[in-house]
Amino acid sequence: MIRPELSQLLWRGREVLWGLAIIGAGLWLVWLGGYVLAPLGGAVGVLGGAMAMLAGRRLRFAQGVDAPGLVEVDEAQVGYLGPGAGGFVSLAELVELRLIVVQGRRLWRLKQADGQALVIPVEAEGADALFDAFSSLPGMDSANLVAALEQPAPNTSGAQGHQPAPQTAGMQVIWRRKGAGVVPR
Repeated sequence: MIRPELSQLLWRGREVLWGLAIIGAGLWLVWLGGYVLAPLGGAVGVLGGAMAMLAGRRLRFAQGVDAPGLVEVDEAQVGYLGPGAGGFVSLAELVELRLIVVQGRRLWRLKQADGQALVIPVEAEGADALFDAFSSLPGMDSANLVAALEQPAPNTSGAQGHQPAPQTAGMQVIWRRKGAGVVPR
């Protein structure tokens, strides 16, 4: 009855739709009025608005699956299982998060306190789960996280068009742990 494209779009945006439905329920309670229902409806509406805003950011963060490998987020640990490389990093040990561009492909670079780094393609399967993991980092602003992904990738074709492309064209720092390099336990 519903076209597959529309069904897929509704499924991807289901959290935003739930937030809007909660806003509607809050407005209905405000409309009913009274000393109890009006403030309760306002609180429900604010909760629905926050939920819809966060779901919208999560939806904008998700990229299409176009890169090899699988991303897993489990118990404050991020893992990437790729065809040629991979590994795991602990979010508690993370000191830096960068968005880099290598040969035209955007990658997350997660660096631990001991110097180990894990590189994850932005378009890897399961990479949308990184939004919640990255948002849990102390001092991370989820709006800045989404804004970094929405910026166009830097041109890697060279200034004149005939020079070879650099191996690493851009490294944008998204988040860095505060302190003198010591990770609190």
